[in-house]
Amino acid sequence: MASYTYPCPLRWADMDAFGHVNNAAFATYLEEARRGMFADLVPEDPRVRRVNSFVVAEQAMKFIKQLVHRPAPVSIVMSVSDVRAASFSLNCEIRDGEHVYLTATTLVVAYDLAVGRVRRLTDTEVRSLSRYLP
Repeated sequence: MASYTYPCPLRWADMDAFGHVNNAAFATYLEEARRGMFADLVPEDPRVRRVNSFVVAEQAMKFIKQLVHRPAPVSIVMSVSDVRAASFSLNCEIRDGEHVYLTATTLVVAYDLAVGRVRRLTDTEVRSLSRYLP
């Protein structure tokens, strides 16, 4: 399976009163990894970016093991599945060598922010996504 790996640094500010990374921080980590994974799909021109955008429609996270702050980053491993006309799914893991801290699935929808509606994926976008298909 082809996948994308993002080295995610842990921030001290992400810790909570229980001494581990707060659950809300994991959503931010996944967002940062998506931004890196799909940097080539985000147009530089802000006007074009409004028309050819993406939104997260659904995200399910399963917390497996507590993650505490440390100097070494964790790896976020993502792959694409279920590419459809206007959406695709991501399978995600936050892990280090032997421990999985979180698994997640994210439904991403192609969206035209200028008119406020779902749009079809372009051929270029589908080709880019296919790099990370199993």
